[in-house]
Amino acid sequence: MDKELTHQLKQVLTSLQLLLPKPFAEIDWTVCHAANWRRHSFSGYMEPLESIEQIALDDLLGIEEQKRIIEENTCQFLAGYPANNALLWGTRGTGKSSLIRAILNNYASQGLRIVQVDKHDLIHLPDIVDSIKRLPYRFIIFSDDISFEVGESSYKMLKSALDGGVYAPPDNVLIYVTSNRRHLLPEFETDNRGAMLINNEMHHGEAIEEKISLSGRFGLWIGFHPFSQEQYISVTRQWVDKLFAKLGSQLVWTEETRLAAIQWGYDKGDNSGRIAYQFALHWVGMQLLERHRKGTK
Repeated sequence: MDKELTHQLKQVLTSLQLLLPKPFAEIDWTVCHAANWRRHSFSGYMEPLESIEQIALDDLLGIEEQKRIIEENTCQFLAGYPANNALLWGTRGTGKSSLIRAILNNYASQGLRIVQVDKHDLIHLPDIVDSIKRLPYRFIIFSDDISFEVGESSYKMLKSALDGGVYAPPDNVLIYVTSNRRHLLPEFETDNRGAMLINNEMHHGEAIEEKISLSGRFGLWIGFHPFSQEQYISVTRQWVDKLFAKLGSQLVWTEETRLAAIQWGYDKGDNSGRIAYQFALHWVGMQLLERHRKGTK
């Protein structure tokens, strides 16, 4: 074969390899509890998650009602009973994503599995669902921290799936998403003004209906709200106690600790559960290091 032709064929094969996804063995769902959907060129593939944050439901503090709702819905789903797709919305750092991971850790032994999908990859929902619909597990398709602009292709695909259209998920699939926005779309002050004041929109009501039509397709709306200072201090104290207990130590909660926690929240500009946990890590680590230096426990 001509050397020039051989060289050209090698270049073509190299280019084709770049377009193809990396070879992954078929996922063994008996040991793999979660996977990411990865986009590649024109399609995508499942990539198993080797490790999942080991957070338990009992570790999530200050959101008891939210835990109860999502846990009951998931139990219905696992039992083969009717259950709803869920939108977890609200303030950042309040435990929305952590709750989904905790649910998986708690119920993986009962056949629960998760496929995490980036917002932009929701256009591949038909392919994702087709790859898992015949498996003997219950799958949550999970998309974290999403928001859309009206008309995005992923917005339309998710809307169709939730509406029970052509791409409706089978009985062994639910969709859980988290967002900082209740309606998953940006909302503006002008939304509440007269129709003719907004770009001469003749049917302003229809435009607003379109904005809320996606979130309305989720059977469950679960709101996560900012903590009061009292709640924040309570959660912080519980985290401090938990971390010390895990390390076989203990600490007397003092006024100094309380004031330090309040200052930490002020500095961060937030009193969420995430901030409480971060303070606990800082305070417990600092106290233990000081004890170590002094040779005490």
